[in-house]
Amino acid sequence: MIFRGLLSALVVLAAMLPAFAGGKTQIKHIAELQAARDNQLVGYGLVIGLNGTGDRLRNAPFTEQSMRAMLENLGIATEGGRARAENIAAVIVTANLPPFVQSGARIDVTVSSLGDAKSLAGGMLVMTPLRAADGEIYAVAQGPVIVSGFRAEGQAETLTQGVPTSGRVPNGAIIERGVPVSFDDLLALTLQLRNPDFSTAVRIADAVNAYTSRRFGARLASERDARTVVIQKPKGISAARFYAEIENLHVHVDAPARVVVDERSGTVVIGNDVRISRVAISHGALTVRVTEMPRVVQPEPFSRGETAVEPFTAIDASRPDANVAVLDGPDLQTLVSGLNRLGVKPDGIIAILQGIKTAGALQGELVLQ
Repeated sequence: MIFRGLLSALVVLAAMLPAFAGGKTQIKHIAELQAARDNQLVGYGLVIGLNGTGDRLRNAPFTEQSMRAMLENLGIATEGGRARAENIAAVIVTANLPPFVQSGARIDVTVSSLGDAKSLAGGMLVMTPLRAADGEIYAVAQGPVIVSGFRAEGQAETLTQGVPTSGRVPNGAIIERGVPVSFDDLLALTLQLRNPDFSTAVRIADAVNAYTSRRFGARLASERDARTVVIQKPKGISAARFYAEIENLHVHVDAPARVVVDERSGTVVIGNDVRISRVAISHGALTVRVTEMPRVVQPEPFSRGETAVEPFTAIDASRPDANVAVLDGPDLQTLVSGLNRLGVKPDGIIAILQGIKTAGALQGELVLQ
């Protein structure tokens, strides 16, 4: 019943796929500008205010060193014995710097414990500079840490839900400097498809050329490969306004015929264009039951024999769900109906799909995760 519900959900998804796969969608949904990309930021900081769930300083000496350095920068002398506070934790702070942001904008940051802290819930991230790959500081993060997981601990049992040692600080970083991008000075716009496909790249170039021929009297786009389309910027218009016009053009999108299988979670996702040639499948679990039933054997009267235990083993083999079905998948609806007739569980359907691929009857790509 669980698997039938899963396949029913696949049918619903299949009904939604034609709007995208094989249908028309806007260019901005399937491609992105090469010049407009994110930059990764990283920093090392401290989270304070934890309710006894921070790093144990004896096991995390870098936390104590960071705490003493922070206090000394604030003008507080820290010479003396070792600190025993457990309300502080060393963390790594990461963020993505969006394109075209300027000084003063805010972005979200992710905070992850570096030591042996039990939870970051209720903590406050202290001012943390965030650096890019060039070593320069582009943002500074500070604020309360929001943690979705929790940890409850007693003397004999511990309950952990989610990941309490990682959280986020919404709008927690202020941009100090932006990445210089002369977008308006670009002579050509380079589009990169999120899902590489030669047919889709050619259709994007054709759609842009049809538009620019009417609008500017010239064909300005050309496909470079399955992922890249180059568009020359016409004169007399800004790059931003020009891209705003072409990103809303509609094109037909080709989706690959692909089956994605996650063996760890038992998830199976079947693309709308997947086809299966006519093939017969037998599926069923073999159950072997071995039962030990030793019997007591009594000697004959007056035989002076001894009572003995005689081993007796009963072996029973059965295959209760051995079904044979013929699958012929000219479309996703027929394929899902055929798999439903087998009545198998997710682990069974994974084995069936692998067998169909080995037999050469799966007309598509099988991706195992």
